[in-house]
Amino acid sequence: MQKREQQEDAYIQLARQAVEAHVRTGKLLPVPAGLPEEMYQDRAGVFVSIKEDGQLRGCIGTLQAVQPSIAEEIIHNAVSSSSRDPRFPPIRSGELDRLIISVDVLGPMEEIDTPDKLDVRRYGVVVSKGYRRGLLLPNLEGVDTVEAQIAIARQKAGIGEEEKVQLERFEVIRHERGEV
Repeated sequence: MQKREQQEDAYIQLARQAVEAHVRTGKLLPVPAGLPEEMYQDRAGVFVSIKEDGQLRGCIGTLQAVQPSIAEEIIHNAVSSSSRDPRFPPIRSGELDRLIISVDVLGPMEEIDTPDKLDVRRYGVVVSKGYRRGLLLPNLEGVDTVEAQIAIARQKAGIGEEEKVQLERFEVIRHERGEV
């Protein structure tokens, strides 16, 4: 446990604390002291991804900030990822020691006119048609082409292959285990 914490930066540690507090007590973690200043002052969309034994266990996020700070965005999305991802049952206390958590802080959305302005390693994509919107983060295992990235985002939004869509791209700062 101590070795794991040494490999996690403040963003991941906060997400982990939020998940653990919610699973153990059912309560929302208050924003702790001692975080980097930008986590209190800056606002951004944030995705929290949780894996267990190498398999996705939860991933919830926001495209744009809805909380007053990145720290609060992380706390809320970590709780949602661990308990409200409709693809998975809520995380239980017996799973906590096996979780690998990553935090993606999203940069601004940039509208693009063609898929050739995407790069699956560098950019995430948002595909929109009316009120339907699908997002896929960049640099995901198994997503090696722009076509695959767009297809998955379309599927998430329920947008058919033949429908004309609006494309947006964004960059992320990914905080994952091993980065300090």
